Amino acid sequence: MSVDPTTLAAIIAMAVVTYLTRIAGLALPANMKMSPRVKSAFEAIPPAVLVAVIAPTALATGWRESLAAVVCILAATRLPLLGVVGVGVVTIVLLRLIG
Repeated sequence: MSVDPTTLAAIIAMAVVTYLTRIAGLALPANMKMSPRVKSAFEAIPPAVLVAVIAPTALATGWRESLAAVVCILAATRLPLLGVVGVGVVTIVLLRLIG
């Protein structure tokens, strides 16, 4: 097996850039003075990304997944994250067994 030096250089460069962007996301906000509004916006990014990842799957795959998502949303108002995951898994398994 041979490795093309250009391909290897591209892989290494992409790895370095990926690492730098991830470290910058952690290091820059810690050193910045942010207004409460900007800080709130930064804190809202993770849940927004999570919803953006989950919503298409929950809404476009079928009624069982949509119903399980609704059950998870309701469970999230009362349970911690691990409990919500458990409720979601049990709900989707039961719904798939039913129909």
